[in-house]
Amino acid sequence: MAWYDNFFNGLVQEAWNAAQTDEQTELECDFLNDVLELQPGQRVLDVFCGHGRHALELARMGYAVTGIDISAESIEALRKAAKAEKLAVETHLGDFLTVPPGDGFQAAYCLGNSFSFFPHDQMLAFLRKIAESLVPGGRFVADTAMVAESVLPDFQERNWMQIGDITFLMENEYDIHESCINAQLTYLRDGQTLQRMAKHYVYTMAELQRLFTQAGLILTDRYSSLDGSDFLLGDERLLLIAQKTE
Repeated sequence: MAWYDNFFNGLVQEAWNAAQTDEQTELECDFLNDVLELQPGQRVLDVFCGHGRHALELARMGYAVTGIDISAESIEALRKAAKAEKLAVETHLGDFLTVPPGDGFQAAYCLGNSFSFFPHDQMLAFLRKIAESLVPGGRFVADTAMVAESVLPDFQERNWMQIGDITFLMENEYDIHESCINAQLTYLRDGQTLQRMAKHYVYTMAELQRLFTQAGLILTDRYSSLDGSDFLLGDERLLLIAQKTE
Protein backbone atom coordinates (compact mmCIF):
# COMPACT_ATOMS: atom_id res chain seq x y z
CA MET A 1 0.00 0.00 0.00
CA ALA A 2 1.31 3.46 -0.94
CA TRP A 3 1.57 6.13 1.74
CA TYR A 4 -1.03 8.26 -0.06
CA ASP A 5 -3.73 5.54 -0.26
CA ASN A 6 -5.56 6.76 2.87
CA PHE A 7 -3.99 10.18 3.24
CA PHE A 8 -6.45 12.54 1.60
CA ASN A 9 -9.49 12.73 3.87
CA GLY A 10 -10.84 14.52 6.91
CA LEU A 11 -8.80 17.38 8.36
CA VAL A 12 -6.11 16.95 5.71
CA GLN A 13 -8.59 17.68 2.95
CA GLU A 14 -10.17 20.53 4.88
CA ALA A 15 -6.77 22.20 5.27
CA TRP A 16 -5.89 21.75 1.61
CA ASN A 17 -9.23 23.07 0.38
CA ALA A 18 -9.05 26.07 2.71
CA ALA A 19 -5.59 26.97 1.39
CA GLN A 20 -6.88 27.41 -2.18
CA THR A 21 -8.64 30.55 -3.40
CA ASP A 22 -11.07 31.16 -6.25
CA GLU A 23 -8.66 33.74 -7.68
CA GLN A 24 -5.81 31.22 -7.68
CA THR A 25 -7.99 28.65 -9.40
CA GLU A 26 -9.06 31.09 -12.12
CA LEU A 27 -5.45 32.13 -12.77
CA GLU A 28 -4.30 28.52 -12.99
CA CYS A 29 -7.13 27.60 -15.35
CA ASP A 30 -6.35 30.57 -17.59
CA PHE A 31 -2.74 29.36 -17.63
CA LEU A 32 -3.83 25.83 -18.55
CA ASN A 33 -6.10 27.15 -21.27
CA ASP A 34 -3.16 29.01 -22.82
CA VAL A 35 -0.28 26.54 -22.52
CA LEU A 36 -2.34 23.45 -23.33
CA GLU A 37 -3.63 25.26 -26.44
CA LEU A 38 -7.17 24.04 -25.77
CA GLN A 39 -10.12 24.29 -28.13
CA PRO A 40 -13.79 24.14 -27.01
CA GLY A 41 -15.09 20.61 -26.66
CA GLN A 42 -11.68 18.98 -26.37
CA ARG A 43 -11.06 16.22 -23.84
CA VAL A 44 -8.83 17.07 -20.87
CA LEU A 45 -7.48 14.73 -18.19
CA ASP A 46 -7.13 16.06 -14.62
CA VAL A 47 -4.70 13.78 -12.74
CA PHE A 48 -5.11 13.85 -8.94
CA CYS A 49 -8.11 16.12 -9.40
CA GLY A 50 -9.02 16.44 -5.71
CA HIS A 51 -12.42 18.03 -5.23
CA GLY A 52 -12.19 19.37 -8.77
CA ARG A 53 -11.52 23.08 -8.51
CA HIS A 54 -9.71 23.02 -11.88
CA ALA A 55 -11.93 20.39 -13.49
CA LEU A 56 -15.08 22.34 -12.70
CA GLU A 57 -13.69 25.64 -13.95
CA LEU A 58 -12.40 24.11 -17.20
CA ALA A 59 -15.76 22.40 -17.74
CA ARG A 60 -17.43 25.81 -17.35
CA MET A 61 -15.07 27.02 -20.08
CA GLY A 62 -16.44 24.38 -22.46
CA TYR A 63 -14.04 21.45 -22.14
CA ALA A 64 -14.90 17.78 -21.49
CA VAL A 65 -12.91 17.00 -18.35
CA THR A 66 -12.10 13.61 -16.83
CA GLY A 67 -10.85 13.69 -13.24
CA ILE A 68 -9.13 10.86 -11.40
CA ASP A 69 -8.26 10.79 -7.70
CA ILE A 70 -7.65 8.25 -4.94
CA SER A 71 -9.76 10.12 -2.38
CA ALA A 72 -13.38 8.93 -2.25
CA GLU A 73 -14.25 12.08 -0.30
CA SER A 74 -12.89 14.32 -3.04
CA ILE A 75 -14.44 12.39 -5.93
CA GLU A 76 -17.85 12.48 -4.26
CA ALA A 77 -17.58 16.26 -3.79
CA LEU A 78 -16.62 16.68 -7.46
CA ARG A 79 -19.47 14.48 -8.67
CA LYS A 80 -22.02 16.44 -6.66
CA ALA A 81 -20.70 19.81 -7.84
CA ALA A 82 -20.61 18.74 -11.50
CA LYS A 83 -24.13 17.29 -11.30
CA ALA A 84 -25.49 20.44 -9.67
CA GLU A 85 -24.12 22.60 -12.51
CA LYS A 86 -24.75 19.98 -15.23
CA LEU A 87 -21.11 20.13 -16.28
CA ALA A 88 -19.29 17.70 -18.59
CA VAL A 89 -17.07 16.13 -15.93
CA GLU A 90 -16.35 12.39 -15.80
CA THR A 91 -14.82 10.97 -12.62
CA HIS A 92 -12.72 7.91 -11.76
CA LEU A 93 -11.94 6.82 -8.20
CA GLY A 94 -8.59 5.10 -7.71
CA ASP A 95 -4.81 5.25 -8.02
CA PHE A 96 -3.77 6.68 -11.38
CA LEU A 97 -1.07 4.01 -11.64
CA THR A 98 -3.66 1.22 -11.62
CA VAL A 99 -6.94 2.74 -12.84
CA PRO A 100 -7.19 3.14 -16.64
CA PRO A 101 -8.11 6.77 -17.38
CA GLY A 102 -8.85 6.07 -21.03
CA ASP A 103 -7.14 7.60 -24.05
CA GLY A 104 -7.76 10.12 -26.79
CA PHE A 105 -7.21 13.17 -24.58
CA GLN A 106 -5.97 16.35 -26.22
CA ALA A 107 -4.41 17.52 -22.95
CA ALA A 108 -3.64 16.51 -19.37
CA TYR A 109 -2.41 18.23 -16.25
CA CYS A 110 -1.26 17.46 -12.71
CA LEU A 111 -1.43 20.51 -10.45
CA GLY A 112 -1.26 20.91 -6.68
CA ASN A 113 2.22 19.47 -5.96
CA SER A 114 1.17 15.82 -6.31
CA PHE A 115 3.81 15.26 -8.99
CA SER A 116 6.47 14.24 -6.43
CA PHE A 117 4.76 11.15 -4.98
CA PHE A 118 6.65 8.47 -6.94
CA PRO A 119 10.11 6.85 -6.83
CA HIS A 120 11.94 6.45 -10.13
CA ASP A 121 10.28 3.33 -11.56
CA GLN A 122 6.79 4.48 -10.65
CA MET A 123 7.48 7.99 -11.94
CA LEU A 124 8.43 6.54 -15.31
CA ALA A 125 5.27 4.39 -15.27
CA PHE A 126 3.23 7.46 -14.35
CA LEU A 127 4.63 9.52 -17.23
CA ARG A 128 4.12 6.65 -19.67
CA LYS A 129 0.45 6.46 -18.64
CA ILE A 130 0.16 10.18 -19.27
CA ALA A 131 1.67 9.74 -22.73
CA GLU A 132 -0.59 6.77 -23.50
CA SER A 133 -3.66 8.81 -22.58
CA LEU A 134 -2.78 11.63 -25.00
CA VAL A 135 -3.29 11.90 -28.74
CA PRO A 136 -0.11 12.55 -30.78
CA GLY A 137 0.88 16.16 -30.17
CA GLY A 138 -1.20 16.32 -26.97
CA ARG A 139 0.17 18.51 -24.21
CA PHE A 140 0.79 17.94 -20.49
CA VAL A 141 1.41 20.32 -17.57
CA ALA A 142 3.03 19.21 -14.30
CA ASP A 143 3.29 21.41 -11.21
CA THR A 144 5.80 20.79 -8.40
CA ALA A 145 7.62 22.53 -5.57
CA MET A 146 9.79 19.48 -4.89
CA VAL A 147 12.36 19.59 -7.68
CA ALA A 148 15.95 19.54 -6.34
CA GLU A 149 16.72 23.03 -7.65
CA SER A 150 13.84 24.37 -5.52
CA VAL A 151 14.11 22.30 -2.34
CA LEU A 152 17.80 21.82 -1.64
CA PRO A 153 19.17 25.40 -1.75
CA ASP A 154 16.96 26.33 1.23
CA PHE A 155 15.91 23.05 2.84
CA GLN A 156 13.50 23.63 5.75
CA GLU A 157 13.30 21.03 8.51
CA ARG A 158 10.28 22.65 10.20
CA ASN A 159 7.53 24.90 8.91
CA TRP A 160 4.41 26.21 10.67
CA MET A 161 1.37 27.46 8.80
CA GLN A 162 -2.04 28.80 9.80
CA ILE A 163 -4.79 27.85 7.37
CA GLY A 164 -8.08 29.35 8.52
CA ASP A 165 -8.73 27.78 11.91
CA ILE A 166 -6.30 24.90 11.29
CA THR A 167 -2.69 25.04 12.52
CA PHE A 168 -0.33 22.99 10.38
CA LEU A 169 3.21 21.81 11.23
CA MET A 170 5.50 20.11 8.72
CA GLU A 171 8.66 18.40 9.99
CA ASN A 172 10.97 17.24 7.20
CA GLU A 173 13.81 14.75 7.07
CA TYR A 174 15.82 14.33 3.88
CA ASP A 175 16.81 10.76 3.01
CA ILE A 176 20.00 11.09 0.96
CA HIS A 177 19.91 7.41 -0.10
CA GLU A 178 16.45 7.71 -1.68
CA SER A 179 16.53 11.44 -2.55
CA CYS A 180 13.25 11.63 -0.67
CA ILE A 181 11.71 13.97 1.88
CA ASN A 182 9.98 12.11 4.70
CA ALA A 183 7.50 14.54 6.20
CA GLN A 184 5.70 14.29 9.53
CA LEU A 185 2.55 16.42 9.24
CA THR A 186 0.54 17.60 12.23
CA TYR A 187 -2.87 19.26 11.98
CA LEU A 188 -4.37 21.04 15.00
CA ARG A 189 -7.87 22.49 15.44
CA ASP A 190 -10.05 23.00 18.52
CA GLY A 191 -8.15 20.47 20.58
CA GLN A 192 -8.16 17.92 17.75
CA THR A 193 -4.77 16.59 16.61
CA LEU A 194 -4.19 14.58 13.45
CA GLN A 195 -0.79 13.27 12.33
CA ARG A 196 0.11 11.88 8.93
CA MET A 197 3.26 10.83 7.10
CA ALA A 198 4.05 11.88 3.54
CA LYS A 199 6.86 11.18 1.08
CA HIS A 200 8.07 13.46 -1.68
CA TYR A 201 10.71 12.20 -4.10
CA VAL A 202 13.19 14.83 -5.25
CA TYR A 203 14.43 14.89 -8.85
CA THR A 204 16.81 17.23 -10.59
CA MET A 205 15.67 19.02 -13.71
CA ALA A 206 17.99 16.84 -15.80
CA GLU A 207 16.53 13.65 -14.29
CA LEU A 208 13.00 14.80 -15.06
CA GLN A 209 13.94 15.61 -18.62
CA ARG A 210 15.35 12.10 -19.12
CA LEU A 211 12.22 10.53 -17.59
CA PHE A 212 9.91 12.58 -19.79
CA THR A 213 11.89 11.62 -22.89
CA GLN A 214 11.82 7.92 -21.96
CA ALA A 215 8.05 8.16 -21.59
CA GLY A 216 7.56 9.72 -25.03
CA LEU A 217 7.06 13.29 -23.83
CA ILE A 218 9.21 16.24 -24.90
CA LEU A 219 9.67 19.08 -22.44
CA THR A 220 9.04 22.37 -24.24
CA ASP A 221 8.96 24.92 -21.39
CA ARG A 222 9.95 25.27 -17.74
CA TYR A 223 8.26 28.11 -15.88
CA SER A 224 8.51 29.39 -12.32
CA SER A 225 5.13 31.11 -12.28
CA LEU A 226 1.87 31.49 -14.13
CA ASP A 227 3.18 34.57 -15.93
CA GLY A 228 5.60 32.43 -17.92
CA SER A 229 8.84 33.46 -16.17
CA ASP A 230 11.70 31.03 -16.81
CA PHE A 231 12.54 28.65 -13.97
CA LEU A 232 15.84 29.44 -12.21
CA LEU A 233 17.81 27.89 -9.35
CA GLY A 234 16.04 28.57 -6.04
CA ASP A 235 12.59 29.32 -7.51
CA GLU A 236 9.87 27.84 -5.31
CA ARG A 237 7.62 26.52 -8.07
CA LEU A 238 8.20 24.62 -11.28
CA LEU A 239 5.63 24.32 -14.06
CA LEU A 240 6.69 21.82 -16.70
CA ILE A 241 5.11 21.90 -20.16
CA ALA A 242 5.48 18.80 -22.32
CA GLN A 243 4.15 17.47 -25.60
CA LYS A 244 3.62 13.88 -26.71
CA THR A 245 5.85 12.94 -29.60
CA GLU A 246 4.11 12.40 -32.90
